[in-house]
Amino acid sequence: MHGCGCFFHATCTVAPGLSVLFGVWVPVYKRGVSALPLLIPLSLMLVIHRLALAHSLTNAAQTVLGGPLFGPVVLEKPKDPTHGDVACNLAMQLARPARRNPRELAAQLVETVQADEHFQRLVESTEIAGPGFINIRLSVQARQEVLHAVLAQQARYGESAAHTGQRVLIEFVSANPTGPLHVGHGRQAALGDALAAVMGTQGWQVHKEFYYNDAGVQIQTLAHSVQARTKGLNPGDAGWPESAYNGDYIADIAASFLNKAIVQAADGEPVQASGNPDDLESIRQFAVAYLRAEQDMDLQAFGVRFNQFYLESSLYAQGKVEHAVQAMVASGNTLEEGGALWLKTTAFGDDKDRVMRKSDGSYTYFVPDVAYHLAKFQRGFEKSLIFKALTTMAP
Repeated sequence: MHGCGCFFHATCTVAPGLSVLFGVWVPVYKRGVSALPLLIPLSLMLVIHRLALAHSLTNAAQTVLGGPLFGPVVLEKPKDPTHGDVACNLAMQLARPARRNPRELAAQLVETVQADEHFQRLVESTEIAGPGFINIRLSVQARQEVLHAVLAQQARYGESAAHTGQRVLIEFVSANPTGPLHVGHGRQAALGDALAAVMGTQGWQVHKEFYYNDAGVQIQTLAHSVQARTKGLNPGDAGWPESAYNGDYIADIAASFLNKAIVQAADGEPVQASGNPDDLESIRQFAVAYLRAEQDMDLQAFGVRFNQFYLESSLYAQGKVEHAVQAMVASGNTLEEGGALWLKTTAFGDDKDRVMRKSDGSYTYFVPDVAYHLAKFQRGFEKSLIFKALTTMAP
């Protein structure tokens, strides 16, 4: 027997909080040759059919119990593929409140649901396993229907309007403007941009954002590093700052600064270097803009575009950092000790409390981050995803 096929794979959420990756063999027919196996993802078929299966099982349970069914019908992929395509533990969920033997209840559910014409069309066979699992094998017709849907819908297959009107902010890359992007940033760019595209197909209004930590100690370190280079110092020389950045890119920035170059980030105004090695503020502004512009070019070459670049410095300028501090103080979860302001994170399982405002009056790194995340929800976003480690936040 000769033929051709292709391999599909995908992840599907089959129940709240449960995502699976799996596939099944589907027989297709061409020119009289039968049973040519094609591996297509069972997850894709479940997108089409799982609601119908759950509806049929819900109706069967209501008939058997003589009343409404509260809670979802959960469909899962069996760990052992010999147990079928879909497993359902509905009988075990209902057994205790119904005061029934779960296997006997499963048998009655199967007998009842098999009278449902939609269930008959989708299902080849059912069996009861273990303490009361209902294992289901999909019919050939159900397995083939997904191929027709893919061919008919082409690139629109899998799109949904389920989240139309909902806004999500996806923050990713968010590299400090203190050096070039590296491979890790490229990974974050790929993951964040891909997720944004996927969520866009489900109706989400997606806002892609890059957060720049353009304030704080690391920016002062950058400025002093470039300044040292403009004055002819090299790493290891007497007078070279101990905490300075030693990369060759610092020398490139210094040379451009001395040449009074003009640089411009994608979302900013042009910044011209003064060329004066003693003008630390001009060095700071130029170095940040230089590195931001370089990062912009890398991202554009990578095909990643952002809706907004959000600057940490703007949080200070707009008073959002101080507002966040006031909110944390008002919550009763802070304390003054040793001239510093502390956040009582031990009350939430941390191993020690964390300094918010140091005794010199400056804030620690996480305080503007708190202000930034608060600002996300103040801008009306219902969900925020962060691609450093992926985190879902709720207001």
